[in-house]
Amino acid sequence: MILVDTSVWIDYFNGTINAETERLDELLGSGSLLTGDLVLAELLQGFNRDADFRRARQLMESLPCVDLVGRELAIRAAEHFRQLRRRGVTVRKTIDVLIATYCITNDHALLHRDKDFAVFEQHLGLQVVR
Repeated sequence: MILVDTSVWIDYFNGTINAETERLDELLGSGSLLTGDLVLAELLQGFNRDADFRRARQLMESLPCVDLVGRELAIRAAEHFRQLRRRGVTVRKTIDVLIATYCITNDHALLHRDKDFAVFEQHLGLQVVR
């Protein structure tokens, strides 16, 4: 399965064409995509217009949605953050640590446009869709 990060969804709904939104467009309807509760909240809170919110919500509700955080995953995410910090890397956003940790733990790939995930790929084995 492939989890799509908010960074790609934002570009997608803004009509931005790049490699990641093209890949997302190819994968929609394939049954291989899923979203997470935190991604859903982060994405939907950004819409100003009600019509845009409803359109995005409808599309997002067509995808399986997983709970990205629980006690065990929160602890594992803290461990990942600490491992990276020991290597001299500090990830800027906790939500990115949680998303990456979920994907690593559940053997899911991540489609993203956020440079913060590169360290998870490099040091912790995050699978990334290109």
